[in-house]
Amino acid sequence: MTKPLADRIALVTGASRGIGYATALALAKAGAHIVAVARTQGGLEELDDEIRKLGGSATLVPLNLTDSDGIARLGAGLHERYGKLDILVGNAGVLGPSSPIGHIELKSFNDVMAINVSANFQLIRCMEPLLKQSDAGRAVFITSGAANKATAYVSPYAASKAALETLARAWAQETANTKLRVNLFNPGPVRTRMRATLMPGEDPATLDTPEQVAELIVPMCAPDWTETGKFYDYKTRNLMSFRSPA
Repeated sequence: MTKPLADRIALVTGASRGIGYATALALAKAGAHIVAVARTQGGLEELDDEIRKLGGSATLVPLNLTDSDGIARLGAGLHERYGKLDILVGNAGVLGPSSPIGHIELKSFNDVMAINVSANFQLIRCMEPLLKQSDAGRAVFITSGAANKATAYVSPYAASKAALETLARAWAQETANTKLRVNLFNPGPVRTRMRATLMPGEDPATLDTPEQVAELIVPMCAPDWTETGKFYDYKTRNLMSFRSPA
């Protein structure tokens, strides 16, 4: 039986743990070859082992996404090897400091923006030509409710996710007349290391797992997904359009 993502190339950032790890596995299970990007070599090797157990394959890319030249080299390498990219999952993100704005150092703010916004900007620049070579290029960026709630004490994170959402929506408009589809996915509270850092007193057993979340990201990466510029809210299981403020 043919798998739904057979012969498709999927790049997943932040693939060494959490939602990125689970999404990479779920995409591999559906038949995609995974280009797994993360800083942690050990986590990537564990992912590779699990993908092989599924009968899948992966290319491991140890890369700090603040290395914009490294992202460009990755794009060139994918072009040389495959000539296309079918799926981009922009998952990598950092929480940053949890403090009042006046107590946050400029460097800490810039560090969050570098990973959560600038790295995705560079990924878009370098991967768009490859995604357009696909018969059904799909891009999904992982966002957060903090973006529209403007959550107190995590202002760099909230601001970065708001910027990411606008970046992705602008890209969706620019590519609306192509075969490329660009969307956002908000997982909400999930049993991840980031969540545990933010809410150390929370019982993780009350939260859904990254594996549960990943199962709903996979359909957004499939060739038969037609929506673009939309926002999928995992908690409510709703695909939503953005609306101007009242």
